[in-house]
Amino acid sequence: MTAQGAALPRHAAPAGGPGGRPAGASGVVSQLLLALVCGGYATGAAFGWGSPDLAKTMGDFGLSGAAVLAAVSCFWYARTRTTRLRPAWLLFAVSSGMAGFGNAVWGWYEVVLGEHVPTTSPADFAFLLFAPPAIIGLLVLARRPVTRAGWVCLALDSWLIGGSLLTLSWSLALAHTAHFADKTVAHAALSLAYPLLDIVLVSMVLALHFRRSSANRSAVNTAIAALALTVLCDALFTSPLLRENYRSGQILDAGWFAGYMLMAYAPWVTREHGRASGAASRPAQTQPSSGRPIAGSLAALTPYLAAAVCTLGILYNVLDGHHVDRVVLFTGCTVVLALVVRQGIMLLDNISLTQELAQKENHFRSLVQGSSDVIMIAAPTGILRYVSPAAAGVYGREAEDLVGSELASLIHPEDLGRVVHEVRRFLAAPPADEPTTRIECRFRSGDGDWLNVESTVKRHHGGLIFNSRDVTERVRLQAQLQHTAEHDPLTDLPNRSLFTKRVQQALAGRRVTDSGTAVLFIDLDGFKAVNDTVGHQAGDELLVQAARRLQESVRAGDSTARFGGDEFAALIIGDGTRDPAAREYRILEVADRLRLTLSQPYVVEGGTEVRVAASIGVAFAEPGITPGTLMRNADLAMYRAKQAGKGRVELYAPTMQAEVVRRAELATRWRTALHDGEFALLHQPVVELAGGRVTAVAAQARWRSPQGILFPPEEFLRGAGAGADRADESGRSAELGRWTLEKALEQAERRRVAGHTVPVYVRLSAARLVDRALPAKHVESLLLRHGMPAGGLVLELTGVDSRVPLDELERRLASLRRFGVRIALDGFGSGQAAMSALRRLPVDVLRLDRELVDGVAGSARLRKITAGLLKIAGDLGTQSVAEGVDDPEQARVLRAMGCTHAQGLAFSGPLDEHRLRQALGRGRYPVPGAPPAGDGGPAPGGPVPSPANRLPGGGKRVLLGGPVPVNVVLPSAFRAGGAGALAHAPLRSNSETPVPPT
Repeated sequence: MTAQGAALPRHAAPAGGPGGRPAGASGVVSQLLLALVCGGYATGAAFGWGSPDLAKTMGDFGLSGAAVLAAVSCFWYARTRTTRLRPAWLLFAVSSGMAGFGNAVWGWYEVVLGEHVPTTSPADFAFLLFAPPAIIGLLVLARRPVTRAGWVCLALDSWLIGGSLLTLSWSLALAHTAHFADKTVAHAALSLAYPLLDIVLVSMVLALHFRRSSANRSAVNTAIAALALTVLCDALFTSPLLRENYRSGQILDAGWFAGYMLMAYAPWVTREHGRASGAASRPAQTQPSSGRPIAGSLAALTPYLAAAVCTLGILYNVLDGHHVDRVVLFTGCTVVLALVVRQGIMLLDNISLTQELAQKENHFRSLVQGSSDVIMIAAPTGILRYVSPAAAGVYGREAEDLVGSELASLIHPEDLGRVVHEVRRFLAAPPADEPTTRIECRFRSGDGDWLNVESTVKRHHGGLIFNSRDVTERVRLQAQLQHTAEHDPLTDLPNRSLFTKRVQQALAGRRVTDSGTAVLFIDLDGFKAVNDTVGHQAGDELLVQAARRLQESVRAGDSTARFGGDEFAALIIGDGTRDPAAREYRILEVADRLRLTLSQPYVVEGGTEVRVAASIGVAFAEPGITPGTLMRNADLAMYRAKQAGKGRVELYAPTMQAEVVRRAELATRWRTALHDGEFALLHQPVVELAGGRVTAVAAQARWRSPQGILFPPEEFLRGAGAGADRADESGRSAELGRWTLEKALEQAERRRVAGHTVPVYVRLSAARLVDRALPAKHVESLLLRHGMPAGGLVLELTGVDSRVPLDELERRLASLRRFGVRIALDGFGSGQAAMSALRRLPVDVLRLDRELVDGVAGSARLRKITAGLLKIAGDLGTQSVAEGVDDPEQARVLRAMGCTHAQGLAFSGPLDEHRLRQALGRGRYPVPGAPPAGDGGPAPGGPVPSPANRLPGGGKRVLLGGPVPVNVVLPSAFRAGGAGALAHAPLRSNSETPVPPT
């Protein structure tokens, strides 16, 4: 395309090989080495090799070695490569081997025996056998004709060349050689056999030069050159003048030597040059070769050149005064006859090809002219060279008017850059990888309108072929469908999908000057009453009028939308105000103006006047915010405006999300969780470190998600209570505490009936124990109801701090101890409050703080602190329980320091009732560092997990009453305290325990 400098690019051949190495470097080295070897041999032959003996040796055994090297090279290539030309290389190997054998016999006579070579010797038969394999090999290399006429023409061409050479050679030399005077028949036959075979070989070389196969062209050319050089030397040797004066080691031997070395190098030319030309091979296929027309012309002139050579042979005899030899006359007649026959075949073939071409041209013309698509051919300059007649019906312009015009002048200016870029990219791509491309643009029609045109583009002799069709109706339909999919059918405002895209574009394209972009969510208050009183038709009219007012109240660069029902939205692009206060004032002023505009009376069907108010929520596009978050913030602000009394504007605050959307859902789920059986009670064994005996079980409540996964209630409370008032949260915790205590005592009674009498630990906060929400005699009544023996219940006190009245707590614990309840102080070692509680309260069990247990195996400082705490427990006569012993090394260190009991994943995770009874039936767990249990039985719950069982993120493999490992990972949603933690809970949490649903 010439317009705007849009010329079609041309292919450029790569200048180097991969990695910056010059292309064909290895081939150049091989060729240089070959030239040095041949040049060295020629230099030695020119100077006589320094001595007659060395000259004979190099002239005989040197040639033999070169021929043998050629035979070995061709044979090895044929053995290691699987190609179509493999038989040809095997034949060349046999031919070269015969030449090597003949030269070796010649050297045997001259060098070893010191005799003259006999007139007829085995060397002559070896040299005669050199030509037949080479001739057959050349036939294999030739491009095989596909018809009988082609085979006949190949034979005629060979005879034309051979007969002409025979005529010329007979006239010059062979006629004298053919006389049998003073010669034996065998000697005469050998004298004629050499030149005749050379003539045949030369004929095949010339015929093959114009009919050689396109495969391995470099290797074939090198082999042809080697045979041609060898035949040339044979022809010179056949000359009586040279043969009478020939001595081994002369310059003629250099030609034979070079021919043999070329044959040795020939099969490997493809491998060496293939890599060098590989990068440019495919582009080269698309470029017409400059040498092909010359080769085609020489091939067409071959019959005439052969006839001319034959004529020269006859004229030589006539002009020399000799009578025309019968051999020359017969050969000339056959050459002329062959030429006539060949011309007749070519004439018939040309007539057939002309008819076929005309038929295909008519067929192509019918297809092109009858096609509804417009076919255009553009030259590399962008000028249209051909346009099919369909252009009149598609473009409204005659094809003749378009031919010669520039393609760029017909394309819409807005599409021209994109089209030029695609064309250049397409032409730069390899044709094999991308044969076609597709371009869609606007094309100027005859009446000046722009048509949407889709074109399939192909390469054509450096230019392009465009197969184009009018897709204007399709584009219009797509645009209509797109508009319908992205706009509200009632008000024609953008819907949520399109509005979200525009918000995303505004956020992605915002600059520093766009500060102050905001999203407004608008809800019409009282719209439902309009539908109920006046009717839905009037409601629709009101929505249309509200949409029109909204659209007229914003600037041209802003966007409005209707989400459905009476909900609207507006996107206000910032004006670059950097002052937050000024930015907020401007947006709130816009929002308040919209509120007043939308709150004006509406006149609907029948002239009825109705009024509605507008609640508007505003959210600013802060740095890094996403479109979804921005729209959600505006929605939350709008709900806050409705809750605050409607008909007002509210600016988004971060607390709105938890207060408006999530809290009601989580509170409702918590109220129904206990009543709907969504909680389950698990028990974790408390193991005596002295012998591994299970001395107690700790009750642990779990919330079962809808997916059947169990989560700790602390996480549920944290998610449900975030942002809620403390009284509500306290009530939920008290209700859960009562349920846990009742369920634990109920299951303990069932286990005692089944023969498993072990104490049960129940965790209860100190504040809850003295709270009036828990009746004073509630625990005692439960103990009596379930018949709990003394020591059967151990209450774990948590949260003992300065806010809890210790005097009242002490009295409450003393009352419980009279009923046989034992008291365990949780979090021992975590701070001063625990030490104060230990000084005042009646405590039977001290539970070490988890932070001490976690670091006791790796920190010498923590080991000293823990050892001191354990010594205090021992001096007070209380039991010590290490909670969270998840590693066998922790259990070994704690046992060595005097800790009496442990609870954690190193022994067992929380178990359901069925697996707990199995564990109690076994009775013991193996303790690291302790002597084996007396019964020698396997530990309950399976093998003790090693440190290798730890998982990424701090999780561990827990064997829950069996050999099946369960991955334990803290849920990030619960840790973050997000309000949506329960609604989007992960499949596995840190304390989840898969148990059969009950």
